[in-house]
Amino acid sequence: MNLSLQGKTALICGSTQGIGFATAVELALLGARCTLMARNEDRLKTAVAELSTSQGQQHTYAVADFSDIATVTTVVSSLAAKETVHIVVNNTGGPASGPIIEASAKAFTDAYAQHLLCNQVIAQALVPGMINAGYGRIINIISTSVKTPLKNLGVSNTTRWAVAAWSKTLATELAPHGITVNNVLPGSTTTARLQSLFKSSAAARNVPVETVQQEWLNEIPMKRFGEAHEIASFAAFLATPAAAYITGTSTAVDGGKTPVM
Repeated sequence: MNLSLQGKTALICGSTQGIGFATAVELALLGARCTLMARNEDRLKTAVAELSTSQGQQHTYAVADFSDIATVTTVVSSLAAKETVHIVVNNTGGPASGPIIEASAKAFTDAYAQHLLCNQVIAQALVPGMINAGYGRIINIISTSVKTPLKNLGVSNTTRWAVAAWSKTLATELAPHGITVNNVLPGSTTTARLQSLFKSSAAARNVPVETVQQEWLNEIPMKRFGEAHEIASFAAFLATPAAAYITGTSTAVDGGKTPVM
């Protein structure tokens, strides 16, 4: 099985912590040269310094805030002008929790801009290089909500479905070029995002955080939360030559929680 990413360059978004950083770690271990993109330059510098260079790669970073599409466009266009990016990992922090009936129009437009529109401008900038190189992988870290909506995450559920539809459409268009587009759907994973959801749910219901945490845990057949590196390992596999015939998929990595659709 060919899992080597030597000679390949990867752009990993939202990669200073959590699943994004864990994915960068796995890609670097497979030999990819990684460019980390996020809004905090100090954290980017720290994250880059922690990546493996055992196969001679030199990693770098790009500063961009996904709430500013114009900046993201400028940054990725500049990156595309300098080098071919073979692998893109789209990963952005989720929208705030809350019932969909209470969500403002701005909450939806902001979420669409950060998740869907940024993915679009990144693809438009980098896909031509993938086509010329004869190798391309676009991997979207989204959510199991594209299989079944999650409670109290109205804006997130809606936005994630839009990203999944965009991804499936793009996968079909790019398949003749050998470029794959796939979605990784993390379940409840031990990240800052999960802790934030526990706290907001507990506050809304006026119950202890531990109560909410146990309720979520009870719904997972494996009876534990996932680890960031477990999600990242699957994402990294999708980036390899071994996954060349996998495209247009949305795969849950969730300990068996998501029901069959």
